[in-house]
This record gives sequence, C-alpha cells and structure tokens, in this order.
Amino acid sequence: MSVTAQQLPGASNLPAHAHLSGPDKAAAFLLSLSDDYVKAIFNKLDTTEVLVLSQRMATLGKVKAEIIESLYIEFAEQAGSGASLMGSFETTERLLRKFFPEDKVEEIMQEIRGPAGRTMWDKLGNVSENVLAGYLQSEYPQTAAVILSKVKPSHAAKVMCLMPEQASMEIMNRMLKMEVVQRDILDTIEDSLRTEFMSNLVRTSQKDPHEHMAEIFNSFDRATEGKFMSALEAIDAEAAEHVRSLMFTFDDLVKLDSTGVQTLIRVADKSKLAMALKGSSDAIKEMFYRNMSERAAKFLKEDIAALGMVRLKDVDEAQLILVNQAKDLINTGEIQVAEGGEEEAMIE
Repeated sequence: MSVTAQQLPGASNLPAHAHLSGPDKAAAFLLSLSDDYVKAIFNKLDTTEVLVLSQRMATLGKVKAEIIESLYIEFAEQAGSGASLMGSFETTERLLRKFFPEDKVEEIMQEIRGPAGRTMWDKLGNVSENVLAGYLQSEYPQTAAVILSKVKPSHAAKVMCLMPEQASMEIMNRMLKMEVVQRDILDTIEDSLRTEFMSNLVRTSQKDPHEHMAEIFNSFDRATEGKFMSALEAIDAEAAEHVRSLMFTFDDLVKLDSTGVQTLIRVADKSKLAMALKGSSDAIKEMFYRNMSERAAKFLKEDIAALGMVRLKDVDEAQLILVNQAKDLINTGEIQVAEGGEEEAMIE
C-alpha cells in the first residue's frame, strides 16, 4: 500500500488523527491491535496507565477507518477501507477480561465508571455532598478529618453542613490539630475509599430499570401517562405498581416540609406556578398559600383566577417544570421529602 502525504507525520498536511489527544491515540491504537500484542503491552504498564488507557477506550466512541489507517497503516490492510472500531465500556471490559483476573477487571471498570477525576481526591470532589456526608458519619472522626482535609474547601463545607453538628465539630477540631499525615496512612485511606466507598457507589449508582421507567412516566403528560400505565398494567400489573410507587408527581409535593415548599416557591417562575396550581387539588393550593405571605398568596390567587380557561396540556407542562425543579432541589439536598408528609414529626 502506498502512503499518502496526509498519512506521513512530517507532511505539511495534518494527519487524520491530528485532533486526537495522546491517550486517545494510544487507546485507538490498542483497539486496533491483536490480543497478543495488547496483552504484551498491558503487561509492561502499571495500574495507573492501564486505568487511563481503559478510560479513554471506554469513551472513545466510533473511530473512522481513515483515522485508524493514519494511526496504524498496516492495520488498514487487514481491516479494509470501510472498517471502524467502537470504543465503549462493554468492548473495553471484554478486552480486559482476556488479560486480567475477574477481580482486577472489576476494579478497573469500577474506577473508570465511577466519578470523574485522576486521583481519588479528585473523584471525591465529584461525589454528591449527601452521599459523602452519609459515608463519613460511619467513619472514625480522625479518618473523616483526613478525607475532608484533602478535598476542596467548598466541597468540605457543604459536607459538614449536612452532618450532625456534634460530628462536624469533632471533625473540625481534629482537622485544626492535624499534623502532616504520613504517606502510608494516606495510602491506606485511599485503598479503603477505592475498595469500599467507590465500589459501592458504582454499584448503587446503576439505576434500576423501574426507576428509569418511572422517570419516563414522570415526563409524560396526563393523558399519555394514563394510556401507557393502563397498557403496562394489562401486560404486567406488578411492574406497573412498582413503577407507580417510584414516580414523583405534582401531588407528591405535599410530602415537602414548609421549608421545602418555601424554597420551591422562591425558585419557581410565578407564571408557571399559577398555571400549575390552576389544575391542582385544593390541598396542594392551600399548601402553597400557607407557605407564602398573605399578600403574596393574594396575588397568586388573582393570577390563577385571571388565567380563565386553560388547556390541560399547559397545566401538565407547568406542573412537570415544578416537579423537576423540586427533584433537582431534593437531589442537591436543599429540600427534604418525608414519606409521611409534613405531618410527620421529626426530632433529633
């Protein structure tokens, strides 16, 4: 095969793979090699290098034949001009299983599927404050102090706010008195985070299909939801009930406490709020009214009355917007949902 000027690294025209980063080039190159060559290369790499390459392979996507040819001309003779490769989590996992034991493959895949970040501390910075706070509450205060001393101050502050005050103060006191942490202690903590916390996080973050379906149903308008739910009940009544139990609808806003409702009111578009309440039950309306000032409630009632006749579709869209805003606030920990509703008393 003749080599064109575009394929030569020293040519004036840029090669087809010029837009790829170094790790991406290496990942595409490895995907094009035979298993024997990949095994030989992996055996000469350390764990960090394997992780980096595996992560790039898993997110590479489709690699055009011209890029493969530019990276490795000899491979183009075998693959043909129409050949392409697909880098994905699945193809990467299959490749790794040919060269590493099951537990090693599991460790690598958990690492690349987990939160973004090169180091363990980078990854912790991308873990939800609620999740990290829950984990640290079960750790020794000294260990929690070391962990929070290694993450960004803004992230640590949010985590501390979500923990019991006594626990936060204990951790804070230990952080203030902390001396230089020995490398072997940090290594032990990192290993523990990787094997216990991150692996559990990856497993628990894999969404149940019923949860995913519930989110789809949450996005339907009322008529479509009813149609598909009836059809699902006819096919699998148990699955339909499971999906229904996981749905978060406009009526579920009654589960918010007063602080949650007031927070939602502050972020909500007032015109959307009026439209959403236009088609809601009296109980929902009263819940919003009693969490507003008398003057604000009066204006809202006037806005609702001024709407006159409205389309059900517009009401559904407005309610969906408010539900999604509430779910975002719940996910960030800004508001809480009590299964027993606002009447459920809470003590510390």
